[in-house]
Amino acid sequence: MTPALTKNQELVLGALADAKSPLSAYSILDCLRDDGLRAPLQIYRALEKLMERGLVHRIESLNSFVACAHPDCHNATLIAFAICDACGSVSEFSNEDLQTHLGAWCTKNKFQPTATTLEIRGKCAACKTN
Repeated sequence: MTPALTKNQELVLGALADAKSPLSAYSILDCLRDDGLRAPLQIYRALEKLMERGLVHRIESLNSFVACAHPDCHNATLIAFAICDACGSVSEFSNEDLQTHLGAWCTKNKFQPTATTLEIRGKCAACKTN
């Protein structure tokens, strides 16, 4: 049985779920000051536990975080993000074909990945038409 989220974890996850784009830890802290969170360490601890549970992802290139859009994505070995440079939206997806090709490359080159995250930058459909 999975343990319940702590109050801080619930607050951080809620802030990310309500956000329209990825948030940095300090942006999360700013959102939650009125809820009693005052220290960056509180945010980082909550984020760490939420990432361990597969509820939150870190967007490396933006040094920010998003709530997981697919509850079963932690079963995939490859998680990809399409990041809109215009509006900041992030779409999360996993692709078996891409996963297969990368896996074959790793096998061929005797490379042992510990994590695979792909980030694609560009414009989303809504911003592309504007």
